[in-house]
Amino acid sequence: MQRLYDFIRRHPTGVDTFWAVVLLGFSMLWVVSAGTGSVEGHPVGYALVAVLFSLVVALRRRAPEKMLVLSVGLGLAQLAFGLTPFMADFAMLVIIYTVAAHDGPRWASRLALAGGLSAATLSQVRWPVDGPQSGAAQVFFTVIMTVPFALAWVLGDSLRTRRAYFAQLEERASRLEQEREAQAKVAVAAERARIARELHDVVAHNVSVMVVQADGAAYVMDSSPETAKQALDTISTTGRQALAEMRRLLGILRTGEHQEAGEYVPQPDVKQIEDLVEQVRGAGLTVDFAIEGSPRPLPSGVELTAYRIVQEALTNTRKHGGPDVGASVRLVYFDDGLGLLVEDDGRGAPQEMYEDGGADGRGHGLIGMRERVGMVGGTLDAGPRPGGGFRISALLPLKPAH
Repeated sequence: MQRLYDFIRRHPTGVDTFWAVVLLGFSMLWVVSAGTGSVEGHPVGYALVAVLFSLVVALRRRAPEKMLVLSVGLGLAQLAFGLTPFMADFAMLVIIYTVAAHDGPRWASRLALAGGLSAATLSQVRWPVDGPQSGAAQVFFTVIMTVPFALAWVLGDSLRTRRAYFAQLEERASRLEQEREAQAKVAVAAERARIARELHDVVAHNVSVMVVQADGAAYVMDSSPETAKQALDTISTTGRQALAEMRRLLGILRTGEHQEAGEYVPQPDVKQIEDLVEQVRGAGLTVDFAIEGSPRPLPSGVELTAYRIVQEALTNTRKHGGPDVGASVRLVYFDDGLGLLVEDDGRGAPQEMYEDGGADGRGHGLIGMRERVGMVGGTLDAGPRPGGGFRISALLPLKPAH
């Protein structure tokens, strides 16, 4: 049975042609068997109307508007030549339903409705029922004959409305699916950017510390073995920290591989800034650290941003500050946020670095800072100090700005 349904859906014109042949056969049988009283003088006319109405049924879905116009013309020809309604006129109901259900021009649907509602009335006027009947009886008979035409149009229009509704639902579902895919792509891109920033901070800071310590150890290896040993210990500790953080970041990209990814470590916070400063001091950079205001718990995003800003600022100081550079770090707790001030008295970064947004050809430190600060709704100011050196100032609110 399902195969039969599938065949009918694939060959609509063939199915309509079959029913057109059936209608033509019954109509011709009526013409032959009706008797001379019914078709006297017009047998050819009835036969021609039957053939044309069968054509209407056969092509109703291929050219509905044209078949509707043909049906109207055949109806008017019947009125003009006195061809009484017969079985072939059933095609009018079919074409009215088809036009109402078709997503075509609205004039066709209105014409079908108007023709259907007026067909019974015109028929009564042209061929009044014989016998003593009152006007009320004739009106009642006309109304009864009009009902099938009205029902055919209502059914077709309901089907068209339902099809349009389902099409709208499908379009909305498709649009939502596309929006979800777009949002997923944006989320993936944002996550990749976040991981890239984290990796940059980890690698740039820890590797620069290891390079400085390695150079110092090589310089004093012969003259001060104890100092060289301390430098190697610092390199080992820094390398382990970098490895732990990189395992945590790479573990985010894994699914169901926690053992291979290693044990995760918590995100850095404001409390670890002091440890960061001590680590930098151990690498040979003089850093003055101070906290103003009353320390208190902050949102995790704000704490991570503050840590990464200080980390990147001190890394840039080592990279661009030159020899004998000193730095200072200030944390200021306000009622509505956290202020950061990192300064150094070195020669500062190249002019092009902060003018181009922070890209110095080897990294994107200041760009990453601005992105982090922007994510928590804060502000960042970075540039050379009036007396020499470089300054980074940031204000991180407790609640992101809307």
